[in-house]
Amino acid sequence: MSVIKLLSAPIRTVVRFPLFQLIIVIVVILWLQAADDASTFGQIFNSLDKLVDSTVQLFSRIFTVKSFTKSWLTSGFMIAYVYLACLLILLLWRVIFRAAIDLMGKRNFLWSRNLIARDRGIQAYRAWLPLEKIRPSDIPQKTWEEQFAWPANNEPPYPPLTRRLLRGAATYTALLLIVVALLEIFAPSVLAWLGQLTKMGFG
Repeated sequence: MSVIKLLSAPIRTVVRFPLFQLIIVIVVILWLQAADDASTFGQIFNSLDKLVDSTVQLFSRIFTVKSFTKSWLTSGFMIAYVYLACLLILLLWRVIFRAAIDLMGKRNFLWSRNLIARDRGIQAYRAWLPLEKIRPSDIPQKTWEEQFAWPANNEPPYPPLTRRLLRGAATYTALLLIVVALLEIFAPSVLAWLGQLTKMGFG
């Protein structure tokens, strides 16, 4: 696994470069546009075109959109939607690939368990080393790890996902209410202007 990562490092560096990603997205858009309307890819492009057009029309209700602005909005939203779709596809592929590697290691497929375990052990050690460097000398390593890294009950040392999502939603809601209250006190005209923009966007 380490050898594969070492050999694929230059490729991953190029793929992560933003300009390369932009070129790939533009190539995908041109490829979808060139497809026949009756084909699957042609229908995908038609749906994408309708979505972009609806988004541009939504923005045209908020501010004046002329030919130059419309062309830029159309191109920008087209690239943004395709880029987002590519990110979701890559994320799904990464989850599937990770699950396949886990299954291979658990079932020892083609005797790959030791290789996978060694590679992940190296990653775990590199992630654990910064925590170990700040451990006080009077605290045993086991106690330190149980407190901050690997609790004795084998549960993660962070709250569940649901609790984290609720905490984040509550935090952002509180910040939004504080901003609205400050605008109401110090700049009521700005709040009224935002209300008018919202009515224009949804009206």
